[in-house]
Amino acid sequence: MRMLFHVACDLEYTAKFPTTLILNVHAQRSASQTILEEQFAVEPAIKVSEFTPDGTANRFVRIETGPHENIAIRYAATVDCDFQTYRAGSVEATPVAELTGSIIPYLFPSRYCQSDRLNRLAWDLFGTIDNPHEKVVAISDWIHDNVEYLRGSTDSMTSAFDTVTQRTGVCRDFSHLGIALCRALNIPSRYFSGYAYELDPPDFHACFECFIGGSWVVFDATHLAHLNGLVRIGTGHDAADAAVASIFGAASCTRMQVSCDLADGQTFKPIDRKQLDARGVSLAPS
Repeated sequence: MRMLFHVACDLEYTAKFPTTLILNVHAQRSASQTILEEQFAVEPAIKVSEFTPDGTANRFVRIETGPHENIAIRYAATVDCDFQTYRAGSVEATPVAELTGSIIPYLFPSRYCQSDRLNRLAWDLFGTIDNPHEKVVAISDWIHDNVEYLRGSTDSMTSAFDTVTQRTGVCRDFSHLGIALCRALNIPSRYFSGYAYELDPPDFHACFECFIGGSWVVFDATHLAHLNGLVRIGTGHDAADAAVASIFGAASCTRMQVSCDLADGQTFKPIDRKQLDARGVSLAPS
């Protein structure tokens, strides 16, 4: 299933003094995502460098504001995405003993995903479900039904344990809780940031991916995004690895506009929640 998307973001920052911004807004290049066209611009003309950390496909950009107080950033790309599906009932859990060294770290607790503190809750709620796909769908549904999506209710310090306690959050928090519960059940899971088609209101979106049946499969506990309408930006153990913006100095975002549009001449057929009972969706490994 191939879909062509136009993605873009416009960001403006105000810096109080010379500051370094590290942004993660570029679409990944991978077996599932081919970038056909791409533009990135910063005004005024200041020092910019791109880097990709070892072991990831995340494309970070480092921007040094220097003496400039107001910085405008524009990113736009046309991305060809290849979504794969599988029959949910046909997959089996992969024993930890058979996981590769690159997958095992996604079983461990991380800064925002304290799976060790949620172990009893995870096994009490979902431990009797054998099929790994059904188990993660049940986790996503439980989060959706028991955590209120409430903008402004959390901050950059909120963890999965906080979310399950206070029962409010945004997509970042829903994802961290999903990751933590999956890891507690021995399912490798990682954070996913991206552009999302028909997300309302338009914004960067966070989901999570689980390693099921030999592939990274995407889930969205908010139920706000089409799983076959995502363009991957970053992945990591949690948001600390794939934050849209990390600021070293003193700067604040004064404007953010994000878009993800379907290219002309295509018909989009979303994979909805009901279809998840029968099949899963994955982007090829990054």
